[in-house]
Amino acid sequence: MPQKRKLFVKTYGCQMNVYDSERMESALGVSGYEATDTPDDADLILLNTCHIREKAAEKVYSELGRFKPLKADNPDLKIAVAGCVAQAEGEEIIRRQPMVDIVVGPQAYHRLPALEKSARAGEKVIDTDFPEEDKFDHLPRRAARGPRMRRAPTAFLTVQEGCDKFCAFCVVPYTRGMEVSRPPARILAEARDLVERGVVEITLLGQNVNAYHGAGEGGDWSLARLIRELAQVDGLERIRFTTSHPNDMQDDLIAAFGEVDKLMPYLHLPVQSGSDRILKAMNRKHTAESYIRLIERIRAARPDLLLSGDFIVGFPGETEADFQDTMALVETVKYGQAYSFKYSARPGTPAAELDEVSPVDKSDRLARLQALLTAQQRDAQDAMVGRDVSVLFERSGRLEGQLVGKSEYLHAVYANADPSSLGKVVTVRIMESGPNSLAGRVV
Repeated sequence: MPQKRKLFVKTYGCQMNVYDSERMESALGVSGYEATDTPDDADLILLNTCHIREKAAEKVYSELGRFKPLKADNPDLKIAVAGCVAQAEGEEIIRRQPMVDIVVGPQAYHRLPALEKSARAGEKVIDTDFPEEDKFDHLPRRAARGPRMRRAPTAFLTVQEGCDKFCAFCVVPYTRGMEVSRPPARILAEARDLVERGVVEITLLGQNVNAYHGAGEGGDWSLARLIRELAQVDGLERIRFTTSHPNDMQDDLIAAFGEVDKLMPYLHLPVQSGSDRILKAMNRKHTAESYIRLIERIRAARPDLLLSGDFIVGFPGETEADFQDTMALVETVKYGQAYSFKYSARPGTPAAELDEVSPVDKSDRLARLQALLTAQQRDAQDAMVGRDVSVLFERSGRLEGQLVGKSEYLHAVYANADPSSLGKVVTVRIMESGPNSLAGRVV
């Protein structure tokens, strides 16, 4: 039996990239590869890249530079760059780093085994097309134990890719393409397969996941209908989804928060700014007022919902008055968790052509916003003390006898528990609130 080649995968960025990396591992596993945790003994190094953060491409080139000694010692080593930086940079990657053998975009990774075969034959291969066929039709069954071959009770499941919103700051439509939804029958089959392997919580993924409209029995299914069908899968105890757009938060999905017990009371719903003027410049197609009214409706359906969001400060043209509108929105909505960033231009996006806010103003505003968001997050965590929450234990903690998991509100929770509780949902009474986690005791 021929010896298996070693595959090292490094994943950057979003949860969808984590899912993509797992599927690429599975595809290459059929071609005779097994995962390794170090690049030092790899026969193929795969960087699955993200283009959302600032200077993403430069960070990839820097990482590639660190692999030069490995390539020098092992000329048979192949190096692949996948994901959104691969899509955006294309052949420029090989021009700048000739040691790279494969460049593959996120819509073409089902062709990775064929690309790897061509690379082994000495070719430099680039595939950044948006193929007509559904890549999921051509991928093998997921690896039995997930990314890096670890068994886990949670899993990501991509249901939708791409985005048609064309926000002025965002590269997703250019790197992931237009919105495409997977057929619900295939999603349900993959979910059942995951549950058979021990998964009890699934997070549905999409760049604009609540725009899901997969073609199924009786016509296109909404995300709400998909969630209701997934809730019927025996053994699946928890359902989450991310990331959503306010404009696609439909009535049936709002109702699902109050009616589907397995849908967790956590929602990540980015607003980006509280200024209508800036929202218009961002091409967000919603207002601060419409967002606030939407949150009121969702909380009416699920009063204990914990809300998360995204914010960009210092978008081109933002004034102090615009920023104060954002602070006012945060005060009104009250977030249990949030992500906030200074605006940074992405080449090829409309906002990249605009004059930027000064770095000093950006840093000052970000610090003020993050102080408010951190205080709200701490308030939300402190309010959990004394409450009983359901915790899905995922791994051992740092202390002997300690397990760590996530509550229904996505808080990290530590508790002393029997190792047999790993992979199970257990009731925990919260006794203590820390900066980024909660501690409790099993009830």
